[in-house]
Amino acid sequence: MTWYQTLTLLEILFGATFFVLYVGYLLRVRRVALFFKQRPHQVWFKFLLRHLYLFLLIIAILGPSFGAMKKEIRTIGKDLYVAVDLSQSMNVADVQPSRLEQAKHVTQRLISRFNSDRIGLIVFSNEAYIQSPLTFDQNALLLHTQTLRTGLLPHSGTDYAPVLQLALDKLRQKSNTTEEEQKARVLVLISDGEDFGGDVKELAEQLREENIRVYTLGIGTTDGGRIPVEQAYKTDSEGNEVISRLNPEPLVQLAELTGGTYFEVNGRVSEVSKLISTINKIEGELRESKTIDVTANKYIYPLALALFLILLDILITIKLIRI
Repeated sequence: MTWYQTLTLLEILFGATFFVLYVGYLLRVRRVALFFKQRPHQVWFKFLLRHLYLFLLIIAILGPSFGAMKKEIRTIGKDLYVAVDLSQSMNVADVQPSRLEQAKHVTQRLISRFNSDRIGLIVFSNEAYIQSPLTFDQNALLLHTQTLRTGLLPHSGTDYAPVLQLALDKLRQKSNTTEEEQKARVLVLISDGEDFGGDVKELAEQLREENIRVYTLGIGTTDGGRIPVEQAYKTDSEGNEVISRLNPEPLVQLAELTGGTYFEVNGRVSEVSKLISTINKIEGELRESKTIDVTANKYIYPLALALFLILLDILITIKLIRI
């Protein structure tokens, strides 16, 4: 048998105080009974009864535990990279307040929702960089997310190949894991779909072979909007304002090639909740497994017996003095 609590000096002092006061009470009763030439033997019944349920209450507080058994405790989690497009077109305000601000909000929701998983942050345009490696530190991730802006990377368009290669390299480091554990590796790619790079089909196939799912999130509208550049808007070689529109086709294709799903945030619909629900259904990787001894706190039995004795104490009366 084990105990959830230990007997401290405070419990000992309370018990000793109760005992001393009750002995004092008995001495007074005995003195009164002797004055009237009575023999108060029945008072000892109450003495034993009350000390018995006091003892049982102390046992209940200490929490007697027995019935030991072995139980396996597992820590389950996923490795999740969030890749955010930082090309100039992400400054378009066809979704309020802008595509990039919406991407930052989505990233913050993902970080908060998957707080028991390792999350990393990648930024990309025509190149890709690790903004934060895989970590459990939510505060650091949120801080990195708040500092995202398009000025962090060169403004030469969007290319999905570098970000896919970077995610593949980082998530492939665990090449000795089992097939079941590999199900836990996920890439969430957030972009407006304007891919000016080469064919990413080969990289997508490699991701699928490594069992790394890519979930894509398109942000923007098909009507699009002008791209702000300093105090003006971006123009083409003929001086016409460039209109950036959401192009979901490459994002849909990328998700399908890797076994993932495409989601969208536009002016009318936000599918972020669906994205979170879909990722949440993925089987997590077994990070840690250990066996511990488990016991059950059986405080209810001494407590129930003590309450019964208290009720008995109330119902039973004794006569100390007969006249």
